[in-house]
Parts: sequence; C-alpha cells; structure tokens
Amino acid sequence: MSQPILPGATLGVLGSGQLGRMFAIAARRMGYRVHVLSPETDTPTGQVADVEVTASYDDLDAVAEFAKQVDVVTFEFENVPLATVDVVSKYVPVRPAGRVLHTTQHRLREKGFLHENGFPVTKFHAIREAADLDTVADELLPGVLKTAAWGYDGKGQVKVANREELRKAWTEELKQEAILEQMVPFEKEFSVVAARGLDGKVACYAPIENVHTNHILDVSVSPGRLSEKASREAIEITTEVLTKLDVVGVLCVEFFLAPSDTLLINEMAPRPHNSGHLTIDGHVTCQFEQQVRSICGLPLGSTLQMRPVAMVNLLGDVWAEGTPNWVAACEDPDVKLHLYGKHEPRMGRKMGHLTVTADTVDQAIEAARAAKAALGTSR
Repeated sequence: MSQPILPGATLGVLGSGQLGRMFAIAARRMGYRVHVLSPETDTPTGQVADVEVTASYDDLDAVAEFAKQVDVVTFEFENVPLATVDVVSKYVPVRPAGRVLHTTQHRLREKGFLHENGFPVTKFHAIREAADLDTVADELLPGVLKTAAWGYDGKGQVKVANREELRKAWTEELKQEAILEQMVPFEKEFSVVAARGLDGKVACYAPIENVHTNHILDVSVSPGRLSEKASREAIEITTEVLTKLDVVGVLCVEFFLAPSDTLLINEMAPRPHNSGHLTIDGHVTCQFEQQVRSICGLPLGSTLQMRPVAMVNLLGDVWAEGTPNWVAACEDPDVKLHLYGKHEPRMGRKMGHLTVTADTVDQAIEAARAAKAALGTSR
C-alpha cells in the first residue's frame, strides 16, 4: 500500500465549486495546503484555497504544471474530461482514479456497470441513433429519457409517456447519446454517502432521506426514515459498489425506495454529495474530512451521528426580493448557516444551505424550514 500523504502536503482539486470549498476547509483544518484548478477565478474553492489556478481543463500543459505542484489530486464534480485526469495521473495519484470517473460520468457506462455486477437498477435502454428508438421494449414506457453525459440537477432529462413523445424528445430536444430508464413508482429517494480508504476499508453514513423540488435537492434529513431492513441493505449495497469500483475517496449512491422495501440504484456520484452536507454539523466526521482522509491514506473517521439533523438548500431564488434576512434565520441557536461565496444569485443556483440539529428528525425539519422562511422576512 502507498505511503500516507501527511499534513503539510499539498492537495489538488479539479473543479472549484462549493464541494471543493468545503473540502479545502476540511483539508486546511487538518494542516494541508490546497491548490485548485478550474476555468474560473475568485471561485468558491479558490477563495479558501492556498493557490487558485485559472485554466481550461483542456489546457493540458497548464494541467501538467498544476499536477507537478501537488501530492495528490481529487475532483469535486464529474464533468472533468478524462484526458485531463490522464495527464494528472502521470505525475501524482488521482483519487478516485480516472476509471471510476470514466464509469460514473456517463449514464450508460454507469448503468451497464451496475447491471453487469448484479446491483438493483431500473430497466433501461441505450439510444445512440434513431434506429434504437424502434427497439425500445413496451415495458420501458412511460420512462425518463436522459442524456448519457453531462447531466445534473435534472438537466438533460425528459419524461416520455409513449413512443411518439420518446421520438420527439430525442430528435428535437436531446439530439445526442441517451438512456431511456423505466419510470418506477417509488416511496422515497435517499442516498448513502461512503468513503473507502487505501486499505480497502469502507465507512458508510446512515442513509439520508432526500426531497427534491424541480429536480433539485431541497431537503435532506438524517437518519432517513427507512426500515432497518432497507437501511441495512442500502449500506451493504453501497459498500459492495465502492469495493467493486475499487474507489479510493468518497462516493455517493442515490437510491429509490420502491414498494415492499425494494431498493433501486438511481445513480452514483464519485465525490461528496449535496445530501451529505449535513454531516458537517450532525456527525463526528463530515464527508469532506473523509475525502481528505481517504485520498491521503489516513484511517477513516467515525460516521457516528451526534443528533438528528436536517438540511435545506438555499437557491438563488432566496435573493429574489433582495438580501436575505440572515439575522432572522440565525435567531434559532441551533441553525448553522453555510454560504458558498458565489457572487451572482440565479434562480435554481445553489448558493448555500442551512442545517439544524434537534432531538428528532421531524423537529429538525420544522426548524430548518422555519429558518429558511425567515430569510424572506422584513429587515
């Protein structure tokens, strides 16, 4: 096994959004330096990193120079080109490895991996050309047509009820390689965030229950309101996924809970996840510290939950009437405010989140929603 990368070393991040920001905060708390590379400047990650490199991911010379200055590289979103990761890996370890990114950044490859390894997934059909529309099985409709690559937060997805809508959606809207997934009835959406170290040990957080609005995560709560059986099986599945993929780092598995406690994997994210932000305030070790520990070869931290916790996302919509009333939201002493340093609030853009710990999940949800509502009160 590789030697651990100890505090004092420099960690590199590809991508500069809020996930990188919270990773950098955790890394600097532990004594590491952080360099970030992205096409933007004065970014959420760059604001707290030691060095911010502004360069295109396709500028492979700049990427190589970036890699020479760090001891290990991780990424904070999936849409980093594989060629970029390949260049970095010539100089330093990339964790998770490029092959993990290659699998998870493309829905057809991801679903294929899961299906081939016996993991529970919805039925699906690859659509690479118009002729593939004619071979769709009747049981896949109604379904959801999704772009195979570069989709997130509901982008690149269209619900289709029949063959006519399917053909129209692909030929007029997506116009690219896609996957049709059977629409299944489900009772809840939830996620399991986990980390796997260089030694192969896996640490999972308890399942986190998620509520989406307009395809964007709105509220997450932990512990998720699932049966013991469903929780246990979800953790077992997630552990096996990380092991089969040989992940070193953090990965999130998103699930549907179908009737009769049936679990189906929706998708995976090879990085910390929006739903896992509540681990910062609710757990002994947050998902970002786990990311630092795992990519550096340190022992993983405890995933013990200290109190029930709820998180609400703060989108740019909150700024619609002007500066939010931060004072009112923070009147509740149990509210924790996390803002990401983004300069321009836009509708649907993730700008921050609130978390609240309480004696019960329901109390935490109520308090978190109340704090968000208070943001719009007069100042």
